[in-house]
Amino acid sequence: MSGKNEYTLIAGCGRLGASLAGKLSDAKKDVMVLDCDKNAFRKLPCSYGGLTMVAGATDIEKLNAANLKDATTFIAVTDYDCVNICASQIAKKVYHIPKVVARIYDKDKTDLVKELGIDTICPAELSENEIVNYLKIGGKKHVG
Repeated sequence: MSGKNEYTLIAGCGRLGASLAGKLSDAKKDVMVLDCDKNAFRKLPCSYGGLTMVAGATDIEKLNAANLKDATTFIAVTDYDCVNICASQIAKKVYHIPKVVARIYDKDKTDLVKELGIDTICPAELSENEIVNYLKIGGKKHVG
């Protein structure tokens, strides 16, 4: 994989990671998914044409083997905020990946992570915003 094409490395193959990987693969993007549990890859859609690797999100040796240095995007969506933060810092500071995003469950941590130059997605914040918008329009919009 060369640095010329878009290459996305996703850490975490839960529902979100698997879904993102499937969408990127369907869009003919180069993508690799890392997960500590080889059984997690069963969540990937049948159409998935990318790569997988059994690896921890912060394992430098495995990140090197996954060619993180060539990635244009790194997405950390494991079930653990600390892992997502640490892996994202590695991607940003060690490998200088241009686009890095971490899912953070604890919205109190998002400001700290943003200060590190890492974009965040916080499910609680997103849900809150959707519910507030839903209430503003009188509850007539289908949510979901």
